[in-house]
Amino acid sequence: MSSRTLRLALIVLTVLGVALASYLTYIHYAEIKPLCTAGNSCIKVQSSVYAKLAGVPVALMGLLGYVAILASLLVPQGENSRLATMALTLVGFGFSAYLTYRELFSIHAICEECATSAGILTVLMGLSVWRFLRGDDGSVSMRATPAVHSSAPESAAPLGSAS
Repeated sequence: MSSRTLRLALIVLTVLGVALASYLTYIHYAEIKPLCTAGNSCIKVQSSVYAKLAGVPVALMGLLGYVAILASLLVPQGENSRLATMALTLVGFGFSAYLTYRELFSIHAICEECATSAGILTVLMGLSVWRFLRGDDGSVSMRATPAVHSSAPESAAPLGSAS
């Protein structure tokens, strides 16, 4: 896969994540019930004590995380931006894994939207790690570097020899 295609795939997935996290943030603040095909499991998760961290909705944290990932993908590309994307997706994946653990073992319910976000973050993390380890961003050119010249004259006698 070309570096451009890989970056485009990351951008598309991140935009999907932004849309999903925007929806979850909206329903939180609008205090409406989420769309859920699995009974009340989404409502149970969204209204649990784990839906907020230090008073901040995890949906809003997810939205901010996705926006940060998108920003790292839209800046001029280089090793630092690839590292930032990878770091952000690793943190997002880790936090999402923690929340999934809480859904399974503390709340005993699965939120479909949350699981979808976890899936998006898992793929984003895998692709961003692969992209970083590949090391190519399409903007690196393999030009010859100029030779470094010594400032000593070529006819100088070696040290310790008599002139």
